[in-house]
Amino acid sequence: MRPFITLSGPAMPMIEDDINTDQIAPLQLAKGLSPDWGQLLFKRQRMNADGSDNEHVLNKPQYQKPAILVANENFGCGSSRESAVWCLTGVGIRCVIARSIADIFRENCLLNGLLPIELSGAAMDRLQALVSEIDGAQSFSVDLPAQTVRAPNGETFSFEISASDKTRLIEGLDEVGLTMKHESEIVAFEDKIRKSMPWMQEARDRRL
Repeated sequence: MRPFITLSGPAMPMIEDDINTDQIAPLQLAKGLSPDWGQLLFKRQRMNADGSDNEHVLNKPQYQKPAILVANENFGCGSSRESAVWCLTGVGIRCVIARSIADIFRENCLLNGLLPIELSGAAMDRLQALVSEIDGAQSFSVDLPAQTVRAPNGETFSFEISASDKTRLIEGLDEVGLTMKHESEIVAFEDKIRKSMPWMQEARDRRL
């Protein structure tokens, strides 16, 4: 998994509630076994009935390579499809900031190197206003080690993240990688079991 330490780029406003994974990744429109995930992102919302582009924010020139998506309540609700995260990263989005983020979607973000941030109250009001006002003309920055989002005018917004989630993103660790950080303890435990319960090893050897 690609590590996440810092990020800088356009912050794209989608200040809506309940943006769901079917909207983010409409798999019914995917063609082939290996679709272009970036092209699939919000595809229904981005098209007119005749298939031409409409005025959706993702069709605007300044958001062809967004880095951050700023939403509102309950982002990523709906089905548990991991492809919703792949669609976001397919266009370069590696951070989602919302007032609340659906639990399963949040976990899928962490498994794919995308930073999910929850902000609320006046801080989120101000960040949303700045993102809409700047409209992609200048870059916002995210610093995971410092746990801050920085606007082009220098305003800084702090966010919370658990120590374990922070570590897995900074070090680029998936579930296997996290487990292997404890390899020495695992080996020591297995050696202890072999010595204290040799009959378990004998039973295993007979099965093999």
